[in-house]
Amino acid sequence: MIAKMDSIDNIDRRILHALQQNAALSQRDIADKVGLSQNALWRRLKRLEESGILQGARMRLDASKLGLDLTVFVMIRTRKHSVEWAEAFRNHVARVPEVVEMHRIGGEWDYMLKVVTKGMSGYDGVYRRLTKDYELDVVTGLFSMETMLDDRPLDVFG
Repeated sequence: MIAKMDSIDNIDRRILHALQQNAALSQRDIADKVGLSQNALWRRLKRLEESGILQGARMRLDASKLGLDLTVFVMIRTRKHSVEWAEAFRNHVARVPEVVEMHRIGGEWDYMLKVVTKGMSGYDGVYRRLTKDYELDVVTGLFSMETMLDDRPLDVFG
């Protein structure tokens, strides 16, 4: 069960900032950066994890160096809006590994997916899997030509 955290203080914010800059830092390095002992830092990290604010650590990969040279934002409109349908569709989309993000959105579209794949033929395969067995009203892809800002840290001091 996730514990609720009523507030975070400036030291917590400095810890979160340091982790967003480099999640591979040792606890000793983070403790030095924020002016805590390693034990005090460990207790704060544990509390931040239990509250759900910290959610694991991953390394960023360069998609283009892995041959994943196409990013597509897929916009989807559907006529189905029940909670059960949305959950089934989410589970369907989760089985497509090229989909790295899925958002339910407001406005003229219902869902936006971020797909990272290898070229147009890779996207065509994703499109076919996404639409198989689902009656989607409109599906369109917006093809990214250049990533201009990506993976910016959250403003924990704002």
